[in-house]
Amino acid sequence: MSVQPLTYESVLELIRENSREMREEHREFRRSLKEQGAEFDRRMEEQRAEYAQMRKELNKKMGDLTSRIGEIVEHMLGGKILDKFQALGYAVDDYTRDHRYRNSKLGIKGQIDLILQDGDVAIFIEVKTKLETADVRKHLEQMEKYRRHVDAAKILWPPTTRFLGAVAGAVVDDEAMDFAHENGLYVIVQSGEAVEIVPTPEGFKAREW
Repeated sequence: MSVQPLTYESVLELIRENSREMREEHREFRRSLKEQGAEFDRRMEEQRAEYAQMRKELNKKMGDLTSRIGEIVEHMLGGKILDKFQALGYAVDDYTRDHRYRNSKLGIKGQIDLILQDGDVAIFIEVKTKLETADVRKHLEQMEKYRRHVDAAKILWPPTTRFLGAVAGAVVDDEAMDFAHENGLYVIVQSGEAVEIVPTPEGFKAREW
């Protein structure tokens, strides 16, 4: 088969054809980018809607949880938790709910669900719907933080006040209960409409901060 020699006209035609193909590819590329951009925008809008729904559900769950903890605190007070600690020898006769504190200089802040108190002792209680070991550990850390906060402020409590800790829950994990007792914390459980302080094991000594 013979090969036709290239002429000036045939070269121009090749260039024109190549230019047409490049323009078409460029148009196709821009069309593809536009479609991808529309798809990206659609997906982003879907994700924003999903995120908004997740936040709504999370806020509802947090509200339900806060309400549930408030109910447990109410049961504790209605179940005469003051009287039950008095029976253990603590002359507590007053309480504070949802106590919040902050010390900017020390970089610490926190919140304590319930404080039972008198002039000599204050019992700080962490309340959970389900009490687990991690919650007990967190309360121990909070007791340390609050002690530092009080020592820095100097005027919040009489200097002779003893700080004790307790944890409470509608459901209490056995390991959490053992860990709390090992670290000198009282454990309070909800029993029907009442609350009870779990009997402490032999050799238990309430920790003071």
